[in-house]
Amino acid sequence: MDDFLTVFGTARILGLDQILCAILLSFVLASVFAAVYRWTFSNLSYSRSFVHTMILGSMVVCTLIMAIGNNLARGLGILGTLAIIRFRTPIRDPRDMVFLFASLGVGIACGSATYGVAIVGTVCISIAALVLNWSPFASRREYEGLLRFMLPPSSPAEANVQAVLQECCAAFYLIAMREAVQGDLVEYAYQVRLLDPSYQTDLVEKLHAIDAVSDANLLMQRTTVEL
Repeated sequence: MDDFLTVFGTARILGLDQILCAILLSFVLASVFAAVYRWTFSNLSYSRSFVHTMILGSMVVCTLIMAIGNNLARGLGILGTLAIIRFRTPIRDPRDMVFLFASLGVGIACGSATYGVAIVGTVCISIAALVLNWSPFASRREYEGLLRFMLPPSSPAEANVQAVLQECCAAFYLIAMREAVQGDLVEYAYQVRLLDPSYQTDLVEKLHAIDAVSDANLLMQRTTVEL
């Protein structure tokens, strides 16, 4: 019984230098995660507030861990207080969630004074994020795009178009056809994978050189989806 009450009554007493060291280290390590997140960011909308949330969240968690210490009653009280707060901000990209979770993990490690875990974890996770960003399998949509053009129905120029596609593309697939200009033309939509990014201009120019082809345009998915 005395041991049980001791668990509820004791708390770790930290000096001012220890508190400042833990909070500053959580700020520095979370800033490293924020920098790596910014360097490897590949979505459309960059959120400055999300980066601030990563850093401030790490410092807040560090402070909470130090405040709880080894006091069970204090931990339950803080847990009950946080349960009142409802976080409704959606995180659409799982990668953003992982970076936020990593920053919070650093805050927990700093708050519990396991500085070696925090530093080594930050270095390893940051290196892994950079390697994955630069690795060949980081993107499956590299050099892929959507090609659209128009041809008259049953035009003999279709063979010329196929020859151009075979010359410039590693692979191409017809994904849609529809009538246009009241049936005078047929619009084709191809999913293409270029042999090289320099073929973007060549592909469109060679299609325009075919007299029967009109309104040829290429929309690269790497540009619009994975900026």
